[in-house]
Amino acid sequence: MFIDTAKIYVKAGNGGNGIVSFRREKYIPAGGPDGGDGGKGGDIVFVVDEGANTLVDFRYKRHYKAESGQDGGSSNKTGRSGEDLIIKVPPGTIVKDAETGRVLADLIKPGQTAIIARGGKGGKGNQHFATPTRQAPVFSQRGEPGEERWVILELKLLADVGLVGYPNVGKSTILASVSAAKPKIANYPFTTLNPVLGVVRLDNETSFVLADIPGLIEGAHQGVGLGHEFLRHIERTKVLIHVVDVSGVEGRNPVNDFEQINKELKEYNPKLAQKHQIVAANKVDITGSEKGLEELTRYAESRGYKVFPISAATNRGLRELMYHTAEVLRQIPDETPFEEPDIAVYTVEEEKPFEITKENNVYVVTGSWAKKLVSSINFNDHESLQYFQRAIKKKGIVDALEEMGINEGDTVRIEGFEFEYVR
Repeated sequence: MFIDTAKIYVKAGNGGNGIVSFRREKYIPAGGPDGGDGGKGGDIVFVVDEGANTLVDFRYKRHYKAESGQDGGSSNKTGRSGEDLIIKVPPGTIVKDAETGRVLADLIKPGQTAIIARGGKGGKGNQHFATPTRQAPVFSQRGEPGEERWVILELKLLADVGLVGYPNVGKSTILASVSAAKPKIANYPFTTLNPVLGVVRLDNETSFVLADIPGLIEGAHQGVGLGHEFLRHIERTKVLIHVVDVSGVEGRNPVNDFEQINKELKEYNPKLAQKHQIVAANKVDITGSEKGLEELTRYAESRGYKVFPISAATNRGLRELMYHTAEVLRQIPDETPFEEPDIAVYTVEEEKPFEITKENNVYVVTGSWAKKLVSSINFNDHESLQYFQRAIKKKGIVDALEEMGINEGDTVRIEGFEFEYVR
């Protein structure tokens, strides 16, 4: 079974806590602070595995968590960093944030990596907070939490050749005949509900990956039927074999079918219609197919397409079709498959450090930076609280609150903690 989408939860490791510690050695009765820093949390790293071609494993394991960093130690010892968690995905996997739909990574080449969730930084030990006027700080910094999110994995096939056409035109039969793939074959619409891959091996040096892709119907570019599923899977193929039923046994006109499929491709994405197409006029073994074959050949060849009369059921013409396909592939430069025009890969650093909204006369501060700051503060310690106040002023939160018209005594809420604003 071919699974082309999956939804999983990823959680990077938390940073270890910095600690409060003082030197206690013989002949040094009043040693200075020596609390060590916490280790960094492990990242969630996606890596392209050339040997994988489905997302089926993610159906059985949906939660992934990296190791957290260890707490610091005395004598200025830094805690050990957590190990990164490596998640292997097939070539052609797009990783999207499930909440926003933003593309986090577009993974194509074998070995390509992307950090999907970053581990939290380790907290600072009390050694970092010593000053000439505060020589014995009794507070340290907690480690930052690791990033966590639900992500959607979407696999776009990297097959060399895609079989396209209406349902029931014989695509599955062609794939079964020329490769070791065993697609489900039956005489009803939408037999192939998921793409099926097969390797066509012509000789020891010539082979390519062929994909039997779900059929589509009129209106596919608008999502009708299996339209979007069909169209998404052919975007990264290099060559299309356009299979057309020329027998007319189902009452359809082969030229109309050919035009309609290409119209759907063009309306979904004009670049799809520009891919090299080879026309496979199928079912020529059926009595009465001569007229349909003649009409389709005349129409397609007048527009520059090469037409191969074939019979998938009897293997007639399949050898010639496959060898011609291999020759066309050799002439196409090996380049990175194109992306959708509107795809942009976002990173965490592009997010705003904080945002301020007003809810029922309460100024609410949210954002990644604010969340990390709050998690690192010990609000029961006076010196740690002073550090917090300096940090929000330096970051610009205080100025932003004043620009919004905050008054003395108003309430400010930052990630669950409420304060009374004092100038």
